[in-house]
Amino acid sequence: MREQTPMNSGDRLVRVGGIVFVVGAVATLVTVAPLLLGTTPFPVYMFCLSMLMGVGFLIAAAGVLTSAAAGRREARAAREAAAAQAASGSGVGAVR
Repeated sequence: MREQTPMNSGDRLVRVGGIVFVVGAVATLVTVAPLLLGTTPFPVYMFCLSMLMGVGFLIAAAGVLTSAAAGRREARAAREAAAAQAASGSGVGAVR
């Protein structure tokens, strides 16, 4: 069974960015196919939809950076809590 972990905003951005990227990739394939097959090319708006690949990549990259920043904040808080616990002398193996 998979362990349940809370989903933060960075994870959501990565998922949304992946979906937008896939939509852009499909639009790119649909746009390029007529050019390779020698048929009439699609209108300009299809080429604009192809730009969603880059937009999706940027959204996913922002999500990765957000998740990394959240991880650093959690690690810093845990390190400060451990230092405070050690300074107070209530750590494991403390002699009274």
